[in-house]
Amino acid sequence: MKQLLDLCVVACDHLNERNVLLRLTSTCAPLPHCRPGQFVQVKVDGSATTFLRRPISIHFIDTEKNELWLLVQLVGEGTHALARLQPGDSLNVLMPLGNGFSPVQKPGEQVLLIGGGVGIAPLLEYGKYLKNNGAVPTFLLGARSGCDLLQLPLFEKYGPVYVTTEDGSQGEKGFVTQHSILQRNSFDRISVCGPKPMMMAVARYARQSNLPCEVSLENMMACGLGACLCCVEKTVRGNVCVCTEGPVFNIEELTWQI
Repeated sequence: MKQLLDLCVVACDHLNERNVLLRLTSTCAPLPHCRPGQFVQVKVDGSATTFLRRPISIHFIDTEKNELWLLVQLVGEGTHALARLQPGDSLNVLMPLGNGFSPVQKPGEQVLLIGGGVGIAPLLEYGKYLKNNGAVPTFLLGARSGCDLLQLPLFEKYGPVYVTTEDGSQGEKGFVTQHSILQRNSFDRISVCGPKPMMMAVARYARQSNLPCEVSLENMMACGLGACLCCVEKTVRGNVCVCTEGPVFNIEELTWQI
């Protein structure tokens, strides 16, 4: 059930020049139940040009500390305003929104989670969910260079982590679809989030390998409720709002030319 909450900033950790980790908590009640792959809409204060809420993937839920983690890429004035938040500040959040990743299909299921750039964000919570529910997650994370790889030790808590970088500074050089693990290991299905060209390349590999695959789309969103229609995606069912029907879709639902 969607809730509009004023959450308290626990920390705003600057991971590198382009990304911050926001840790938020509710001081009066437990956070609402969230499914891996869902997102939130945050109200940005302190920015004269930011009128609409910003959609951000749910990165992690720390149930013991009652914390919501958001991984924020610094792109425009709105996200830079979020990066200026201090412990004790309040942030208005609408959550949880959208539909998430698929539940575990069978015990011991081998699931490959592929993330590119800040698209790794929803995969940490999903990896935790998979491991805690009897599946076996493996992470394949791609970035431009080693300095762009984020929070690898956290991902390693839930499964093996493999890495590609475009410049070869860490892991295997190249793109995620070129990593040798795709030839060495077998998986039951794939879940992916990142830049659209990367997701389309993974979808092409999945289809050629006859593997079920779901993608988390990052269409531009304004309301998060299906009212503004700016996040519409063409599917085999017709045009749908990503914020309400997704953001996670099976690739067979999409009309991508893959």
